[in-house]
Amino acid sequence: MNNKLPIAINVNGVHYEREVEPRTTLVDFLREDLALTGTHVGCEHGVCGACSVLLNDEAVRSCCMFAVQADGMHITTVEGLSTQRGQMSKLQDAFCEKHALQCGYCTPGMLVSCHALLKSNPKPNAQEVREAISSNLCRCTGYQQIVDAVIYATTDHASEPQDAKVSSHVN
Repeated sequence: MNNKLPIAINVNGVHYEREVEPRTTLVDFLREDLALTGTHVGCEHGVCGACSVLLNDEAVRSCCMFAVQADGMHITTVEGLSTQRGQMSKLQDAFCEKHALQCGYCTPGMLVSCHALLKSNPKPNAQEVREAISSNLCRCTGYQQIVDAVIYATTDHASEPQDAKVSSHVN
């Protein structure tokens, strides 16, 4: 007896049609069926935010929903935040520049939440960034570097070529 249900889903711009068991969580589907392991499994209760993805451009916890619930929807994982494979987005680069990650476990969820914030508010202040990441847990950074990175990503100097950054600091 086949208990699987068909789903059609768009993940990071790629259309997939699969059969999944009704009890398969979206995070398990992404990691196991599609091999997109950037989305992390943390608490499995929707508390930590490590599994955050964009579902039709809204940040959601992928451990709290079933893959069948995402049928017909568009998902963006941390792998899909950059416009070109192998290159970092402006926000990802800012996380590196401002040391906004240490162990890296919360980083995918933080990036997804911050990306969602910047789509709705391209110039947030520090308090707005804190509110946007308040539902994501980080045990290493103390959050300030993450706030700094998001603010940095919204400034003009974050888009300068690397050589320009280096030369401006030499003077």
